[in-house]
Amino acid sequence: MISVQLARRLLSAGLIWEPRPGDRFVVPDRDMDDDVFVVSNMTVDVHDFPDGRVIGFNGTTEWALDSLDLTEVLWLPSETRLREELGERFVALQRTDDGWLVRIVNNGETVEFADADTESAYARALLSVLDFG
Repeated sequence: MISVQLARRLLSAGLIWEPRPGDRFVVPDRDMDDDVFVVSNMTVDVHDFPDGRVIGFNGTTEWALDSLDLTEVLWLPSETRLREELGERFVALQRTDDGWLVRIVNNGETVEFADADTESAYARALLSVLDFG
């Protein structure tokens, strides 16, 4: 799973979240950065209201709020979602001695991004695309 810091960088670079069941997120800056929630049709759902989208916590009695505005949560995209965002730029995922290497083509140039886990390597690749087109 990518770090909150890396997720913030993706958000700042312009990554837009269209929530789907299975997506993970945190509620940052409320001493809850380590508590990861998952969008689910049963307990955490996305509701569209005239004022905007909210994350609803359905049937969770331990949660003090019924819902949070989508802008109050931070998406932690999965490997699958990151690869989808890379689209046709994605070339390969390769195991290395230290972790994983993601190879993409960006603006006609092949570039590589390494990290200890796959999601972070994908996130770094996507960040380069968002930052530099």
